[in-house]
Amino acid sequence: MTKTEAIDFYPERIVCLTEESTELLYLLGEEDRIVGVSGFTVRPAGVRKVKPTISTFLDARIDKIKELNPDLVIGFSDLQATIAKELIEEGITVWINNHRSVQDILKMMVQLGTLVGRGSEVLNLVRQIQATIEQVQQAVNQWPRKPQAYFEEWYDPLISGIQWVSELIELAGGQDIFPEHRGASLAKNRIIEDPQEVVARNPDVILASWCGKMFKKDRMLARPHWSSIAAIQTDEVYEVPSDIILQPGPAALMEGLPILHKHFQNWVETYG
Repeated sequence: MTKTEAIDFYPERIVCLTEESTELLYLLGEEDRIVGVSGFTVRPAGVRKVKPTISTFLDARIDKIKELNPDLVIGFSDLQATIAKELIEEGITVWINNHRSVQDILKMMVQLGTLVGRGSEVLNLVRQIQATIEQVQQAVNQWPRKPQAYFEEWYDPLISGIQWVSELIELAGGQDIFPEHRGASLAKNRIIEDPQEVVARNPDVILASWCGKMFKKDRMLARPHWSSIAAIQTDEVYEVPSDIILQPGPAALMEGLPILHKHFQNWVETYG
């Protein structure tokens, strides 16, 4: 086979059912391969203006995806199993990854980078992220005390953080007050039945990311007895953008970790 006859063996028409795969392909300079994205995609900014939207998180336009003639559809988790099944039955190649831990996110990044022929570039990106994690850990190891942290993914009912969020809290220097929930992949299994349990565990820092809905601090402060919580008394209550922290991709590691670390560092410097 001559050079002029060489074939690109990598997927050329990719549909991304969730944001993190779109974000990573853009970071690797492979955005031209993307032919369809999730309607929830906001990273990079403006992507939905230049790429067709073909899905929400739990539903997809199978007919529209077929019209795009993809040679690869990328999804996330067993929650998209029904979509994947329908696409596979239509003869479309589908890759679903269940990456819910920090380590799994890094593995997913390497796998996807390799799938599009950017193995060395994605390894460099992952090494940069690992170096940042190590730097943060070195700083955290010097702290005399780590703040107790409560992460709220939803407000009614109260839902605590998923695994990668819980892990990022601890990598950033906090102590998740609901570590027993981190292994639950479904939000319904991370429900805090009694809001007074948060009062009892008395976090030093509260982090809120209401899954795409604007955080309303007054609504939180109005909860019975929550005014006695240390974090509320010292006004250590912060919103973390959900497009950064609640998607298991590069943004959570590259932007989410530094944001969390900064909040915890400020607490340590003031109260530690």
